[in-house]
Amino acid sequence: MTPPVPTADAVVPASFADLNIPPRLIEVLAGRGITAPFPIQSATLPDSLAGRDLLGRGRTGSGKTVAFSLPVACRLALSDSERQPRRPRGLILVPTRELAVQVADTLVPLCRARGQRVVLVYGGVSQQPQVSALHKGVDVVVATPGRLEDLIDQGHCRLDAVEITVLDEADHLADLGFLPAVRRLLDQTPQRSQRLLFSATLDNDVDALVRRYLNNPVTHAVDSATSEVPAMAHHVFEVSSGDKAAVIRELASGEGRALLFTRTKYGAKKLATQLTRSGIPSVELHGNLSQAARSRNLAAFSDGRARVLVATDIAARGIHVDDIGLVVHVDPPAEHKAYLHRSGRTARAGADGVVVTVMLPNQRRDVKQLTRAAGINPVMTVVAPGNPLVRELVGPEAARVTTPIVLDEPKPSSRPRPSSRSRGPRSADGARQRGPRQGERRRSDDNGTDAASSHRRPRTSGRPDERPRREDSRPAREGSRPVREGSRPAREGERSRRDDGRPQRREGSENGTRRGAAPAPGRRRPSGPSGGKGGAPSSRRPRTGGGSAQPRGRR
Repeated sequence: MTPPVPTADAVVPASFADLNIPPRLIEVLAGRGITAPFPIQSATLPDSLAGRDLLGRGRTGSGKTVAFSLPVACRLALSDSERQPRRPRGLILVPTRELAVQVADTLVPLCRARGQRVVLVYGGVSQQPQVSALHKGVDVVVATPGRLEDLIDQGHCRLDAVEITVLDEADHLADLGFLPAVRRLLDQTPQRSQRLLFSATLDNDVDALVRRYLNNPVTHAVDSATSEVPAMAHHVFEVSSGDKAAVIRELASGEGRALLFTRTKYGAKKLATQLTRSGIPSVELHGNLSQAARSRNLAAFSDGRARVLVATDIAARGIHVDDIGLVVHVDPPAEHKAYLHRSGRTARAGADGVVVTVMLPNQRRDVKQLTRAAGINPVMTVVAPGNPLVRELVGPEAARVTTPIVLDEPKPSSRPRPSSRSRGPRSADGARQRGPRQGERRRSDDNGTDAASSHRRPRTSGRPDERPRREDSRPAREGSRPVREGSRPAREGERSRRDDGRPQRREGSENGTRRGAAPAPGRRRPSGPSGGKGGAPSSRRPRTGGGSAQPRGRR
């Protein structure tokens, strides 16, 4: 593959109509409040709509999702191919489930306007709905690499019909170790298909990916990863360890939405619980939550039921919530890229935003190196609870809430699961019909209906008069007592009883005792498997009478 061809970074703003976007898609974008293209969109859309491979580089929140969603919808609408089961025509690979949901929120309305179907494929949830959608036929698959590889290995999906492939947040895919899986997936797509790659940075791993899979790509770098947003103000608050909790409560007590980042999952859960107990409705977002819990908490934060979202770095990418005015680094991140992606959750689409890093005195050196690497020149202030600067940045304090947050309940399944006690269809009178048990087979009666047949013994209530009786065909031995009707004769070696109820000596047992029981006084215990010291079988012949067994040579 040839190296990327750079283009000019300066972009003249244009309207979507000037970029040859279909009017129906322009109406969909206007319904979402997007009336003019962002710089990354104005730069990349002419080349991507023309069918060229492209590398778009821009910071978080620069509008990359719309920049590749429009070419996907337009390219498939102009294609002569038709929708096929298990063979999507478009593929978008993302690193996280949250980013997949965000991409689908933008892509689905555009594809629906062109009569196209989109399916989300990611882990953490049941794969059955995804498999069903693939078998019905889809046009675009938005997927994380791991779950998509699983479905391909199971035979539910093929990538040989893909016409356009998009890699979103390619640098994050490399950071999470997904590049080997991405290479395996790209190897299954046609070599001449169009490929678009969007990334905040162009690291060595991403550069190798570009050179291997993109054919003569055009590079558009509108905003670098370290470019500072003019509408974003950066502050560093130095606090003592005893005042940190109080300062964080003041930062989270405003009327606007606030996003707080912690280093650990336990720290996110603990802080969200403490803020909620103090009257600040908060929810958590971290890797220990199921996908359903993440969606419920994110919905509560988006619609205003919770004013504060406490999250780990899982929300640093792919979470787009409008009107987040404050981002607080409760624990400073370990690297500058994480700082930039965290901070990119605010001041999106031209809005204003404030970023505050809470720093302990022993973290001063690390935070200075972090901001220097990120290209940020923050305002550093030593604060304590009640500092006027905190209230100036946060704004008016919101009223404390004492009622708990009501989260959305999970949707019940449309098919009720039968209990273990009542399985099978119901009859006309409402009674549950039993299906065939193990060992039974289905047979058809004279009326054509199925009935269960079994070779097992019929079940009874357990009373002696209802138990099934059988006739023993074995001839009675001479001298044995008669067999009662409904019973069977005692087998050889089996314990039986006399008519008076006392136990009768078993025939064939030595000394008339049970195996393993102590012999009568004066009698020797025979050796062998019936209780002697030796483990080998004994050669002594047992007597059928009452005497003790003697060796054959002493008779």
